[in-house]
Amino acid sequence: MNFPTTGRRILHSAALIRFFCILLTALQLSLLPAQEALADSTSSFARVLPEQLFSDPDMCAYAPCSAVLPDADSFSPRTGRPPYVAGYRSEGDRKQLVGYVFLSTDIVDIPGYSGKPVITLIGMNRKGIITGIRILKHSEPLLLSGIPESTLIGFIDQYVGKYVGDKLEIGESRPNEGVIGLDAISGATVTVISQNQVVLHSGIAIAKQVGILKSTERPAARLTPATRARHDWPALLREGSIRRLTVEPATLGLPVTGRPYMDLYFGYLNAPDIGRSILGEAGYENLMSRLKRNEHAIFVVANGTESFKGVGFVHGGIFDRILIGQDLDSFTFRDIDSLLLDEVHAEHAPPFSETAIFILRSANFSAAYPWRLVFRASKRDHRSGSPIFTNFEQDYWLPTHYLEGGHPSYTPPDPTWLRIWKKRPLEIVLFILLLLAAAGVYALRDELSRRASHKDKRWVSVPKYAIWLASIGFTGFYLMAQPSITQVTTLLHALLFKWEWPLFLSDPFIFLFWWFIIITVFFWGRGLFCGWLCPYGTMSELLYKLGGRLGLKRWQRQLPPALHEKLKWLKYVIFFVLLVASFHSLEFAEQLAEVEPFKTTFLVGVWNRSWPFVLFWSVLIGAALFTERPYCKYLCPLGAGLAIPSTFRWWGLQRKQACGPCKACAVGCESHAIDRKNGQIDQRECLACLDCIVLYYDDHACPPLSKERKQRLKAGQPLTRIGSDGYYIPILPAATTAAGTESKSESESGKPQRLSVAGWMGAELLDLFPWRGRIEKEDILANLIGSILAVLVTWAWLLGAAGKLDHLTILGWWLAWSAYEIAVRMQTKPVVREGPWWQRRFRQAGWADMAAYVGIKNILLASLLFFIIQSDTGLGPLLQHLPEMGWPN
Repeated sequence: MNFPTTGRRILHSAALIRFFCILLTALQLSLLPAQEALADSTSSFARVLPEQLFSDPDMCAYAPCSAVLPDADSFSPRTGRPPYVAGYRSEGDRKQLVGYVFLSTDIVDIPGYSGKPVITLIGMNRKGIITGIRILKHSEPLLLSGIPESTLIGFIDQYVGKYVGDKLEIGESRPNEGVIGLDAISGATVTVISQNQVVLHSGIAIAKQVGILKSTERPAARLTPATRARHDWPALLREGSIRRLTVEPATLGLPVTGRPYMDLYFGYLNAPDIGRSILGEAGYENLMSRLKRNEHAIFVVANGTESFKGVGFVHGGIFDRILIGQDLDSFTFRDIDSLLLDEVHAEHAPPFSETAIFILRSANFSAAYPWRLVFRASKRDHRSGSPIFTNFEQDYWLPTHYLEGGHPSYTPPDPTWLRIWKKRPLEIVLFILLLLAAAGVYALRDELSRRASHKDKRWVSVPKYAIWLASIGFTGFYLMAQPSITQVTTLLHALLFKWEWPLFLSDPFIFLFWWFIIITVFFWGRGLFCGWLCPYGTMSELLYKLGGRLGLKRWQRQLPPALHEKLKWLKYVIFFVLLVASFHSLEFAEQLAEVEPFKTTFLVGVWNRSWPFVLFWSVLIGAALFTERPYCKYLCPLGAGLAIPSTFRWWGLQRKQACGPCKACAVGCESHAIDRKNGQIDQRECLACLDCIVLYYDDHACPPLSKERKQRLKAGQPLTRIGSDGYYIPILPAATTAAGTESKSESESGKPQRLSVAGWMGAELLDLFPWRGRIEKEDILANLIGSILAVLVTWAWLLGAAGKLDHLTILGWWLAWSAYEIAVRMQTKPVVREGPWWQRRFRQAGWADMAAYVGIKNILLASLLFFIIQSDTGLGPLLQHLPEMGWPN
């Protein structure tokens, strides 16, 4: 034994272990600022607010009204709809009205980047000038990103002194268009745009109510005359004359009961055919005889555990759960605006527990234009348990055949996400071109690798380094479009529980990047993103290469393969910890996601962070100078999340059978992605540097190919083109390659199975289940148990889709089935797909391969099931009758 060499290896391994201990300590310290900020009582992040703030008439007893309307020394109870309080200044024995104070969530429910509204208190004087704004509570990940809360406060202070009727937009002022610009917050675009809408929409609503601004006048609808047609309930639903709004208890943080919180239908009764179908001939004529000019009848019927009239409704009061909105105008109802609806006459209408007709009295409302019904519910905050009032909306536009001349010309206001896209067209085009260029270069990797050589890799390295620099400078520092593990957890929750397009469209670059990542991961594995386009990953490797050029090469080392094999699993542990934590609380998972140095590097800047973050970032950057991509290999949860589906990439990097005994590529692979025993590439760890592919086609550097070249030259044979199998194309047709062997991919994976269409579909269906096609006698009991478990899991999944099971219970069932399926498949079908799935090629699977296959398959199947059930297929209501799980008494 060589003791000096062994001793050096032991010392080197011990030093690396100490390094990782320091790294984890730095990571723990980096979480302290976020934890301290969350615990800080002065911070508005996830602050627990008193329940009375949202419902008590004396709002100012629970909110700092004087801070936003400083000229007032007393305040009225809540009044109006939407509600506000009036502020007064004492002048002797009299009180002078000086302005108004209102709570944003009493008026609008516009979510921020977190998907939750920013609860804001706003003050406005009698002339419509904003006098003060206070953020009472927010869930924006600003603190977790390192952006100080003072930055958000500084942003909202820009509104003080502005007229509520002005055109206030994020960005530069445009005097010619009457637009007043507001400075944004770098790295918080979605937050500031949504907050701009909150302030303006709330202010305009109150300003119109108190007479500071005039409501929009719209031409009255000209309804078509009555016909003899009578429509049943399903027909009215199909044509859009009746609209439906359903709210499940789980959406509000309430226990699942098997019944919806609110299942509401509504429609416009002034249209003769609709009114007669719902009320009957006599009922419609009676209603119309009672309506005056500019009065509109809207029927509302519902089932559910909650009342749309509100449990606190009293005689003479306002219906606080229902309102009608049209653009920025809102219309509420008092008790005198409500009529009884004794019976729904439309055939096949379901029974309802609550019915009413509401009369909207306003010349500013027009049924010719789109409007919306807003149902206001009390949502339970998961962190604090305090209520948050939230709005659920459903659009309504009277079908065109009920209007003379059809629908008028109408351009709806752009949603928040579309405004963001329209502001950055040039950057979006350039970013798309960068992604296409990277994909194009990578798709041509074989041709480029053929032109390169082991000693001169410029055909590969020049375009790769150019893409690196664009990714770091343009994508990372300029666009701040660094993908994160938090987006993976958010995407997973959306797939399984509730998909919201606006949430994902709010950042155009992240949206485009993730579509690109998803597609290319299934095409080629994670290597293209992680190795070529990830801003932090490419910066880390660039630092390593620059360090080598600047004299650090003598100290640059890679971890021993044995130690690497153990440490590489650490990133998967971190990924699964974050995944499970997200099911408990997405906010808690965002705190743990500080293991990613991306925010410190691109979003906030090292100089703007506290010392623990700087320490953690510095340790990672320092380590990157001496070993290639230490964070990417051992800590990155995003890389782990992308590595799992990389198991099923359609097109991997080529291998030869001779790659088994030959270890040339494996020794030179700095990612440790090539198995030194069989020469196969672990696509989960491969970062697509392409060094092995350059060697694959280099007839002077690749030992098997070099040997064949020498044999041909010695025999006087010409050197033909090197084929895709990595050998010279045979001079004469042959069943095997010049080396007398098949390529590894064919010999190991087998040729694609040739099946008829029916046979192929049957085989695909059978592959979804873990059992063999034929059941042996000794497998009967095991298969019976598995079948029962499969039925229970499907039952649980259907209950979850119907809103009858909470998320953690669904996750538990999913994990239980996946663990069972992995164990069974390793005994009965120990293979996974290789290449395009429709070709039905298979290869031998290890435990990691099987876990990845089962996990991805079950997530995709579950997501598809949820989409089908929650879409307009009619399956959702049927599932409400599904018996719930429970132990027998």
